[in-house]
Amino acid sequence: MKIADKERIISNILLLTALSSIGALALITVFIFVEGLPVILKTGIFDFIFGMKWKPAKGIFSIFPMIAGSFAVMAGAMMVSVPFALCCSIYLAEFAGDTARKFIKPAIELLAGIPSVVYGFIGVTVLVPFVKNYIGGNGFSVLSCSLVLGVMVLPTITSISFDALRAVPASYREGALALGATRWQAVKMAVVPAAGSGIIAAVILGMGRAIGETMAVIMIAGNSLIIPLSPLDPVRTLTSNIALEMGYASGAHRQALFATGVVLFIIIMGLNVLATRIINRAVK
Repeated sequence: MKIADKERIISNILLLTALSSIGALALITVFIFVEGLPVILKTGIFDFIFGMKWKPAKGIFSIFPMIAGSFAVMAGAMMVSVPFALCCSIYLAEFAGDTARKFIKPAIELLAGIPSVVYGFIGVTVLVPFVKNYIGGNGFSVLSCSLVLGVMVLPTITSISFDALRAVPASYREGALALGATRWQAVKMAVVPAAGSGIIAAVILGMGRAIGETMAVIMIAGNSLIIPLSPLDPVRTLTSNIALEMGYASGAHRQALFATGVVLFIIIMGLNVLATRIINRAVK
């Protein structure tokens, strides 16, 4: 067999492997939409998304409290993680030596490998009692969940921000230093603005990671079907609603949970597309 024929076969095999991933995503998407759209259309898109009551036993399916809870938890997680992630990435990219970077960066990335149930267990045994005793509420709240999720998304934002900062050409730093700026001023006024698109994309991907988390949220959020008006209020997110009720749901109730998955799928897909466009714009 000629070398060209072997290369063609290998190329086709790799193409099929890549298409299999796309095919799996397409099948999952079709399945979710086929199962979930009937309830959305029957209830009405507006009533399903913006309605206030979720009562499966009475055939009432509205998910706005869960959408509000998901975004409240996500916003809280970003408030916790973004400042720390940005500071870590700037230190690792601009100030840390090779030895420090060699130990600190893998340690931060290792946080992403810890199972979410471990984060949830630590939150229940340590964080929830602390919030209850020293801040207020019953401990199971937006605040507790945001603190845990903030730690969970820290590796994602830090790693992508670090790559964005390292991708800034050295001429930016050298030009700022040549104009008399200190090292910190060069980073603040030249490097960070140049890496802004990558940092924003990192934050958006972190948002998608936070809003899609399930196990830790179930254990810490409190799972109350209310719109949170305070960081100390308990909430139920879209993911936790699916996980809590799918085990016993049937009929229209089961379809409504798939419809919840449709909304969650659209939100996360929108965040990923937005992040990809920002990254591509930065590359151009």
